[in-house]
Amino acid sequence: MDNAQAAAASAADTEESKRERSKISFVYTDLESAVGLVGTLNSRAGTTCTTKQLAAYLNQSVDGGTFRSLVAAAKTFGLIETGQGSVTLTGLGLHSLDPERRPAALADAFLKVPLHAAMYREFEGHALPPAAAIERQMETLGVAPKQKERARQTFSKSAVFAGFIDPPTGRFVRPATSTPQPNDADKKTKPPGGGGGNGGNDGLQLDGLLMELLRKIPAPESGWPKEQRLRWFRTFAMNVSQIYDTDEEVVDLAISISKNEQQ
Repeated sequence: MDNAQAAAASAADTEESKRERSKISFVYTDLESAVGLVGTLNSRAGTTCTTKQLAAYLNQSVDGGTFRSLVAAAKTFGLIETGQGSVTLTGLGLHSLDPERRPAALADAFLKVPLHAAMYREFEGHALPPAAAIERQMETLGVAPKQKERARQTFSKSAVFAGFIDPPTGRFVRPATSTPQPNDADKKTKPPGGGGGNGGNDGLQLDGLLMELLRKIPAPESGWPKEQRLRWFRTFAMNVSQIYDTDEEVVDLAISISKNEQQ
């Protein structure tokens, strides 16, 4: 093959690649597996850990395709945030582990995937068609032909896990969920665990994720390395924004070590 033929073949490969690239985002790993990642991270590290630590907790290779697909799916579902080599649970991620908040959290997570939301708009209230028809619809929405089977599999499994398939009728509909309200006993109960210098958080009525982060502050006599402090402040700021920011009012904070400390 001469240079001209090689160039033509390369161009053809590039064009084929473009044709096979999906135009709508979807996940390669289902919601149940993503929630499993969240549970492992929470049980082993609380709310944040490094990417390498998470891979070790899951007994997977940090560079492996399975691990990368799982992390990407959990992020697309809105259960985690990633950045600077770390993985942090979002409020939605923690709610997916809370028995009372779990149904609503799973429903919200399912619809965060653009393909799932588009399919819901198309079939809401109706029974889903056979697999071949689902795949044809996904192609219409922008899924590449070679990826439609995988997209359908993760969509279908996630829909069942999130409760979008109504058991009595088989119709595709969002499950009825409600957000639990704290009762008087909850407000008076001290949170478990140590953390902090005042020995408790009585009187604070904050989101569960923020309370969990506050409990991770070590006692003054234990010390707190600056890198750990920096990671904690960034995590706290990110979750405060997620809870309180609106489309009209977004707070963007930059948290870093001062130049004097870096020298």
